[in-house]
Amino acid sequence: MPNQIVITEKTSQAKDVRAAVGLRYGDILPAEGHLLDLLEPEDVVPAWKRWSPILLRPEGLYDTRPAEGGNKAAKLKAIREALRAAERVWLATDCDREGQLIGQEILEHYKYRGEVMRVLFTAQDSQTIREAFSRARPNTEYRRLYAAAVARRQADQIYNLSLTRTATVILGRGTRRVIGVGRVKTPTLAIVCERELEIRNFVPLPYFEVIATAKVAGGQFQMRYAPQDRIVRRELAEDVVKAAEGFKGALAVRVEDKRQGPPKLHDLPSLQKLCSSRFGWPASKTLEVAQQLYDGQGKKIITYPRAEVRYLPQSLISDVPRMLAGLRVDQSLSAIPAPEPPVIRRGASGTFYDKGLEGASHHAVIPNVNTIDKLREVWPRLSSDEKKLFDVIARAYLSTLMPDFRYRQTTATLDVRGFEFRAAGRQPIDLGWRAAFPEWQPADEKGDEAQLLPLLQNGETAQLQDPKIEDKETRPPPRYNEGTLIEAMQNAWRFVEDGVLRDRLKEAKGIGTPATRAEIIGGLTKQGFLIAQGKHIVPTEAGLSLFGILKQADPALVDPGVTAQLECLLDDVVVGKQEMVGAIDAVCEVAQRIIGKLIEGGAIGGPPLLGAAVGNGAAAYPPTRAMKRFADGLARRNGIKPPPGYKTSMSICGAFLRQHAPKKIDGEATGKLEPKSVSPAQSLYANKIALKHGVVVPDEAKSNSAAMAAWIDSLKRTKRRKSALRPAESIAHQSTSPRKRSRKQKADAVAVPPTPAQPNFVTGTPLRIPYGNKEVALKLGARYGSTGWYAPPGIDLSAFGERGWL
Repeated sequence: MPNQIVITEKTSQAKDVRAAVGLRYGDILPAEGHLLDLLEPEDVVPAWKRWSPILLRPEGLYDTRPAEGGNKAAKLKAIREALRAAERVWLATDCDREGQLIGQEILEHYKYRGEVMRVLFTAQDSQTIREAFSRARPNTEYRRLYAAAVARRQADQIYNLSLTRTATVILGRGTRRVIGVGRVKTPTLAIVCERELEIRNFVPLPYFEVIATAKVAGGQFQMRYAPQDRIVRRELAEDVVKAAEGFKGALAVRVEDKRQGPPKLHDLPSLQKLCSSRFGWPASKTLEVAQQLYDGQGKKIITYPRAEVRYLPQSLISDVPRMLAGLRVDQSLSAIPAPEPPVIRRGASGTFYDKGLEGASHHAVIPNVNTIDKLREVWPRLSSDEKKLFDVIARAYLSTLMPDFRYRQTTATLDVRGFEFRAAGRQPIDLGWRAAFPEWQPADEKGDEAQLLPLLQNGETAQLQDPKIEDKETRPPPRYNEGTLIEAMQNAWRFVEDGVLRDRLKEAKGIGTPATRAEIIGGLTKQGFLIAQGKHIVPTEAGLSLFGILKQADPALVDPGVTAQLECLLDDVVVGKQEMVGAIDAVCEVAQRIIGKLIEGGAIGGPPLLGAAVGNGAAAYPPTRAMKRFADGLARRNGIKPPPGYKTSMSICGAFLRQHAPKKIDGEATGKLEPKSVSPAQSLYANKIALKHGVVVPDEAKSNSAAMAAWIDSLKRTKRRKSALRPAESIAHQSTSPRKRSRKQKADAVAVPPTPAQPNFVTGTPLRIPYGNKEVALKLGARYGSTGWYAPPGIDLSAFGERGWL
């Protein structure tokens, strides 16, 4: 028996593996998530310590170094010592891309050259783990999974840090604040900001519909005139009412028998969306509860929760009888009629579909077949939240094995002197899978569509009575909650206008990963860019300001479609459609183009500076209570509606007051008193404090004493609290697991970044040398400096041009 060890992702996983297989495969050593971090840019090229607008891509890849914090150092040391004598390693980390990276990066860091076996399990009970070890495959078969994880991590480090530094240098001249840019976080912020601006700028439009009661031999029902082109003039609606009054005519009736298959099984995003709407849970709670059901002590009753697909492999069809029998133990589930026989749906529109799992390392979330027999024993150990979530997962599984929902769709139309009135109804024939969700009613069965129609015959006479006009109004799109925001991140193709590209991105998995989306939203909230208002997520003024700055600088910075395209390339590494270096190259090309555009814009005074747009403007500060009261009073007296945002933005409120407040004529006020003007003493103090902070007094603050007082107070609050944009740098470090530092080091690094350098490139011609061509480039005369590859003056450029390196 060769000397061997097992590496798991965390301590709880090590305990489960030990309970399942003992020490049969060697000592079991747990990691603690990532035990290694990527080097910082200045650790690779010392000149990169000085911030400048350049692409921070080293020759090759960023190397790794031991991570700090927690018990990481001790765990890494234990694994390092064990690797020296180990002839075989069993990687038993999580079955996804990140789990592959966590385990294999340790072996790569220490250049381990022994035999490596990969153990993949999608549930964490003893039987599943034993079976996984018996089916273990050589780790070389998962090289693409590892390459995809490395590509994502390296690309994020290069993109996020390069663009954060460039944005800070170009857009933040004259300030010491960081403008954070993240490949995923920034477009996520953009999704919320675009929706908020759409809502704020929305102007509701009134329109009208006409409804009437139709009487037939079998009873009565409602019919509606609601043309595709809305009625926007009341007199036209009144004409329809006149035409319908007492009208008799022949109904056109169409009856169709239809059927509908069950919804797909759950992945993590669909679970998070459902739990957000049904239970009001934040996305992080859904994952936390699911994780307990997956690997909690004495539980382990569902499969791996960080699922990214909604299909099952066909090999799990054989588990169906055992699953059905086990789920019948639960009292609430036993009320669901058992499918006899169970319906096995294959293919893209079904449940069991091997092709739908390509590029994914685990399947949809379902109950764990190996613990389903113990459900009666486990149930009392579950919390109320865990019972709720298991019920959701179990009902979804059961519904996929039940017959189609069959119903009779009846549509009746009546031509009323050229105006088509319509009624629709649905009568269930066989509930089928809908019996698994007795309290659920889909949106298309609410309102008029839900009415039960009497028995109708085609051509029978109907008489309209009591026609009346319903006043309607267009509504803005709804604000996001955590569930719908995660869905928007997953379906980023919707933000792309190009039809061909939209279709391509539909096959992708959106922006971010199922495991990181909740963390991304939480990070933006902690940084003060997003805030929860009830169940909704809205941007703060700071978030809107940052979004505006970045969008004006280069729309690609905040475009979810651009990020979705990059995600596509990174995902393609898993299935072999793209090489690791090629994917990193593609991300770097986008980053380099944005950097060039930012430099060009900065040179001609293009985008607004951070200090002017965020730090100095009144837009980022709320108005005083006196300003809001004055604005509300003006609105009531003048019968006008204040502008959107007047309660949260001093500049918006101030502009409204300047426009509508009573003006003085010949020294006399025409109405109530104007806002008090700024006194010379207040103006002097404001200029003094502005000089101290290195900012300019905004025009909005000069408009009245209250506005000036609010602006001065805001600067004082800024001094007392941490820098408002300090957390923004962490956007740049998402998914890069940066080197941990002491609290003081972190504060120094973020609050006071190195003095940004203005563009100061090495003299010579910039070159684009692809990875792996270092020796050839050097022979041709190329050199590598702090700004990347370049050709010194006097070097013949023709050879570089022939290779496409210019």
